[in-house]
Amino acid sequence: MSPQTPSTPAVAQKPARLSYTEQTCIVMASHINGSGRLFGGTLMQWIDVIAAVAGRRHSGCDVTTASVDNLQFHRAAVQNDTVLLTAKVTYTGRTSMEVRVDSFVESLAGDRQRINTAYLVLVALDKQGRPTPVPALLCETTEEQAEFQAALRRDSLRRQRRKEEY
Repeated sequence: MSPQTPSTPAVAQKPARLSYTEQTCIVMASHINGSGRLFGGTLMQWIDVIAAVAGRRHSGCDVTTASVDNLQFHRAAVQNDTVLLTAKVTYTGRTSMEVRVDSFVESLAGDRQRINTAYLVLVALDKQGRPTPVPALLCETTEEQAEFQAALRRDSLRRQRRKEEY
């Protein structure tokens, strides 16, 4: 992901808030592993889907997942838990977007405990399936600006790992 430069064709800016997406799931018996917890792979599938929705909302295009940069499991979810996932674009390059997905277990009283944080890189695709430019990200809040700055650091780390074939 590289920031848009003056030589990049002009693409309108879009506020980060317009990509915000929520998804709610109830953990069913089919989602449980042998230890009685939500399969990590099931949560990863839910994360990939919600990230794609946020990316599509921002880009106005189909998207494909280029990488899952970071996936941190903070605690488990168990059968009959309500799992809430939230996603928002945190950074845009020329054709790619970073999306942060937070996952929570939500109690019946509405209290939330974070169970996972993930960062995914998605690429916008044109009708022929080729990468296509995305709108620049407009950060309107201090939190969005801080997330954008952190995304620049993550992008630099991703580039270094690719260079090192890590």
